[in-house]
Amino acid sequence: MNYKFIESESELNHVCDDLLKEKIIAVDLEADSMHCFKEKICLIQIASAKEAFLVDPFEIKKISSFLNVLENNDVMKVFHGSDFDIRSLDRDYHVQVNNLFDTEIACRFLGIKERGLAALLKRNFDVDADKKFQKVDWAQRPLKQAMIEYSVGDVAYLVELQDIIHGRLKEKKRLAWAKEEFEIQAQVRYENNHTFPLFKKFKGAGKMDNRSLAVLENLLQMRLSIAQKKDQPLFKVISNPSLMTMACEKPLTIDRILKIRALSRKQADMYGNLCVEAVVKAMELEHRALPSYPKTRRPKKDDLIQERIKRLKKMREKLSGSLGIEPGFLLNNAVISCVAAENPATPEELLKIEQVRQWQVEAMGRDIISLLGYCRA
Repeated sequence: MNYKFIESESELNHVCDDLLKEKIIAVDLEADSMHCFKEKICLIQIASAKEAFLVDPFEIKKISSFLNVLENNDVMKVFHGSDFDIRSLDRDYHVQVNNLFDTEIACRFLGIKERGLAALLKRNFDVDADKKFQKVDWAQRPLKQAMIEYSVGDVAYLVELQDIIHGRLKEKKRLAWAKEEFEIQAQVRYENNHTFPLFKKFKGAGKMDNRSLAVLENLLQMRLSIAQKKDQPLFKVISNPSLMTMACEKPLTIDRILKIRALSRKQADMYGNLCVEAVVKAMELEHRALPSYPKTRRPKKDDLIQERIKRLKKMREKLSGSLGIEPGFLLNNAVISCVAAENPATPEELLKIEQVRQWQVEAMGRDIISLLGYCRA
């Protein structure tokens, strides 16, 4: 596909005036989350059916004309796996993407298991997509020619792919189902994971004792400070498994850190003293000053509710096979638990349950209500 780098705000405004006349465009983003602490959008790729445009947000600071395109309800925006992109656009530009079509989500309604863009391009267009640039530093300038061509490839076929998938959804009478999910996806927003206490976002922290949590929190805050100063992602400073090891073992010397293999020698030379200091401070805290993990009150197990959950899961597996939709997407466990607890008697009551979609009620509402009625009998 022919592509063009947009080199000025006025040129972008002109291109966006033309894009507003299109019925459908493709959009993708490249970011630097693998290389920087404060991730940011590094390249914006846009494509109509005939031509692609690349926008460098480092060069063009004001992209309001493109944001207007994203918010326009008359132009369909095709993304593939849009969750990261939607959140990034919200973080950097506070923009709402309207009239979204997500080809990855759409594939879920068609029972397509290999939903990666490379697999879809190979299957539908016999195109071999080279994904070696997925993890490169997109903040580097100048961009290599191969990186530019890779970025164009991510949007070059999306409009045509959307047309194919759209047709298959219509054939299966699932287009409305997909549209409902697109609208929900368009509402996701960026979440800052660096809020204190940091252990609340750390996997496995909920099972730790209070003293270990104190050690973990000190280590997490130490790593966060280093990452900010070095402008590096957290995992490139110290990995989560390393922090977990130190929180559990509570090493008070660098030698001990090395013995339990929590850090490499190079890491120990750079961060060993800071880690020891973090552990020592946590060990010196009085018991009353120790943090505790927020406990969520779980309702007492009710035999009837457990029976409903068991039967709903069996029903889900059966319907998954007949509908050709993966079980976890068809009805996830959290929703099943809510449905079992609420025990709705009608499809209308079922739809009132939080997180239950209209398409789910259409697809299996009668089966769910019938099963729950059987459980009551």
